[in-house]
Amino acid sequence: MLRPLAGLTPRNAASEAVAGVTLLAIAVPLNIGYAQIAGLPPTAGLYALVVPSIVYALIVSSRQLVASPDAAAAALVASSIGGLAVAGSADYLTMTLAQAIICGAMFTLAAIFKLGFLANFLSKPILIGFVGGLALDILISQLAKMLGVKIDSGGEFAEKVAGLVTGLPTLNGWSTLIAVLAVAVLVAGRRFARAVPWALIVLVAATVTVTLTGLEQQGVAVLGPVDAGPPRISWPVLPWTTWLALIPSAIALTMVTMAEGLLVARSYGEKHRYDTSPNRDLLAFGAANVAAGASGGFAVGSSTSRTAAMDQVGSRTQLPSLVAAVGTLLLLLFGTGLLEHIPSPAIGAIVGVAIIPLLGIRDFRSLWRQDRFEFVIGVACFAVTLLVGAIPGIVVAFVLALVNLAKRASTPAIDVLAADGDPDSSLLDPAPSGATTAPGVVIIRLAAPLFFANGSVFSDAVKRAVTTSAGGVRHVVLDLEAVTDIDVTGAEAFATLKAWLRDNGVTLSFSRPRSAIIRRLRTLELLGDEAVFPTNRAALASLTASSAGAEEAEPPG
Repeated sequence: MLRPLAGLTPRNAASEAVAGVTLLAIAVPLNIGYAQIAGLPPTAGLYALVVPSIVYALIVSSRQLVASPDAAAAALVASSIGGLAVAGSADYLTMTLAQAIICGAMFTLAAIFKLGFLANFLSKPILIGFVGGLALDILISQLAKMLGVKIDSGGEFAEKVAGLVTGLPTLNGWSTLIAVLAVAVLVAGRRFARAVPWALIVLVAATVTVTLTGLEQQGVAVLGPVDAGPPRISWPVLPWTTWLALIPSAIALTMVTMAEGLLVARSYGEKHRYDTSPNRDLLAFGAANVAAGASGGFAVGSSTSRTAAMDQVGSRTQLPSLVAAVGTLLLLLFGTGLLEHIPSPAIGAIVGVAIIPLLGIRDFRSLWRQDRFEFVIGVACFAVTLLVGAIPGIVVAFVLALVNLAKRASTPAIDVLAADGDPDSSLLDPAPSGATTAPGVVIIRLAAPLFFANGSVFSDAVKRAVTTSAGGVRHVVLDLEAVTDIDVTGAEAFATLKAWLRDNGVTLSFSRPRSAIIRRLRTLELLGDEAVFPTNRAALASLTASSAGAEEAEPPG
């Protein structure tokens, strides 16, 4: 059931509307900058704030997540479509619209088939590396804009760096001064008064200064004419081969947005104690992207920075997005003339300061301290995204995710349990491999599903525990409490282990299995006459007693 504007009441309507004005002040300069990053006219960034925002706000379950094009999406658009058409051409614009519609279709299918779990394959290290690579590529382009140096913004990273370095002798002093002052104001403002719309203040101040002093004639680049008028509903017309060529980049956009958007939505929902529905949020992203493609915008994702800004000013509903959409529409109708003289160095400074946190420097430091392997994954994804491209970066991200998953799944926790001296305990304490719980008895616990990646590892661990135990082992008990599933390959390894234990005169028993695992063992024909015990203590007591009885019954040699 849809609940448009959940959380909105007469008491908070005024404050939410004021938050919408703040959001408008933040979003307009950023979206103009992101449109330029994507190789699109400023209106594409503004159009993405109107119809897509309204559609998203009326469908989404999150009360706070702000949907909008962001830096990562803009870079992906530029890198993927830049190889298919010339930036700024009519074909280029049409392809961005089609790309957004494909993203919308993918989000919608993901919502229908409840595929939100796929976003989990983009772990935090992968997202840090992928987004960080895109951010550094963007930062080089913005530095060139801030210095007044002309480079090929659609080129590879190395080409951009080379163009920036070789173009330094041509830098424009006035452009550099505007950028330095803008960065100083933005950084200081973020530190001392975060609620103030410093980006808008910088934009207005820089525009007024450039207009009054005639700095355009001194080589300071400005935004230029901006088409007036509301978004026009249309449908991109392209050959079907071009639609197919856009699918890989649309997949990358969808996966990155899905991973980041669902994570941020859930975190704010938990923080403020309201429910979110991942599948409904996916549907909202789908509808917003189709609306973007049909109204002249480009791919819409989640804006973490704007969501955080709205949270800081106390917004807890989607009303600010609607207010910002209406404000943007009024700007398009009556105020585009105000945008023509915005200096490009100021836009570069605003976008540059906004994306610096996306470089992930602190996150990489944390990964280095917490897990070196995951740090390597993040760095590898960063390097591929930066040096090879966004699409290869997302492919490498999935491969690394699978490698990481296989690495962890193939080395599950396998404990050889020893007696802890507590007769009331149903668990035993882990002991080094080779220890026995009692003469002739060893209890082993697998803390993972038994499947193709760890079947042989588990079998080898059991054999090692049997062969290295002092005094010999006559009984092996498998603690199955943490085993939730067994696949066919794991079953084959298990059957081979059973045969090995039987050949070596060792009986096999099970303890604490789930009822589903008992059924699974029977289905896989792995459960024969083995004893099944409710607790490890019961298994230990029964097998120890049976071993003692067998020794007493044995005739003296």
